[in-house]
Amino acid sequence: MGTFTVGTDGFVLNGLLPAIAADLHVTESVAGQLTTVFALTYAIASPLIAAFTGGWDRRWLLAGGMALFTVGMAGQALGMSFAVVAAARVLAAVGAAAFQSNAYVLAGALSSEERRGRALATVAAGMSVSMVLGVPIGVLAGNWFGWRAVMWGIGGVAVVVAALIPILPEVRVPAAGLRARLAVVVRPPVARVLLVTILGTIAGFTVFVYLPVLVAPVASGAVLSWVLVGSGLGQVAGTTFAGRATDRLGPAKVRALSLAGTAVVLAVLDLAVLSLPGALVLALFSGVFGGMLMVPQQHRLFTVAPDAPAVALGLNGSAIYLGGALGSALGGVVLAAAGPSWVGPAGALAAVAALGAVLRKASPTTSLRSARTATPPAR
Repeated sequence: MGTFTVGTDGFVLNGLLPAIAADLHVTESVAGQLTTVFALTYAIASPLIAAFTGGWDRRWLLAGGMALFTVGMAGQALGMSFAVVAAARVLAAVGAAAFQSNAYVLAGALSSEERRGRALATVAAGMSVSMVLGVPIGVLAGNWFGWRAVMWGIGGVAVVVAALIPILPEVRVPAAGLRARLAVVVRPPVARVLLVTILGTIAGFTVFVYLPVLVAPVASGAVLSWVLVGSGLGQVAGTTFAGRATDRLGPAKVRALSLAGTAVVLAVLDLAVLSLPGALVLALFSGVFGGMLMVPQQHRLFTVAPDAPAVALGLNGSAIYLGGALGSALGGVVLAAAGPSWVGPAGALAAVAALGAVLRKASPTTSLRSARTATPPAR
């Protein structure tokens, strides 16, 4: 429910940009920087929060994060200038960073190794459901009652989430010094996982941000909403499948399937959007394969950083938002310089690069090298 709330706030903003821009007396491009402010703040705050809160009860971080997120939503609803709303976005982003990464930590810590994938998938599903339900409802409510009412509504749901957190059991993760925690990112296994996250997110956001433009010839207005809902449904299906598949097959195979499927779907995007059925199928399968990636990524981080899972998952959250910012920038550059036909292939190249990183890690040569490194010489 908490990730659903945070996800709705993140995804619904683009649909409300015209109203926000008009109300704050700025251009839509300037209003769009509210998304950039949120993403950059989240990317910076997430690992720092994890580094400075080692050993804390995760419930306090969940509750505090959701409370700060609520204050940020209220600030956006009340803000009468762009500067005030942007400052409120910063508060909301810090709260979201504190809540979201620790929600995954809590889910992973409370589950057994055999069921960890499904537990992580349950948390991740909130983001996918926000695309299916939260965004359409939010945009519709914004058209009826104004964008500020949507901010109040999201803030109200956040209050409910915060009130439910005390019923969770206490969970603490191993504490470590600040230097040791920040050094997690330079560990080769962790760095490889984060690289895959960045590249995989670049692939998805290169296309997702500009999907309305890419499918405009065959889907606009109300029909476009169905395309976006199809993508969200695919995300839910992909995340659900990834939870069970990761528990049964391991994270490497699920990551490879996700990235290979994403590469294929994005490569044929220009052909798919020639018709409405093609656009719907494209949106569905891009959601399925995209939704499969993060659960095995998080599962892998629990394995390679068992002494600092909160820091590792916080870094992964930062990598997601960094990849999103880079992907949207890449898509915009390609769209302006080469046209919509090349946006899909650009995203596909990023997915292929991520797949290469996964396959290189899973290769027999790499595994043998790791085994030799991990095994002390006989005496």
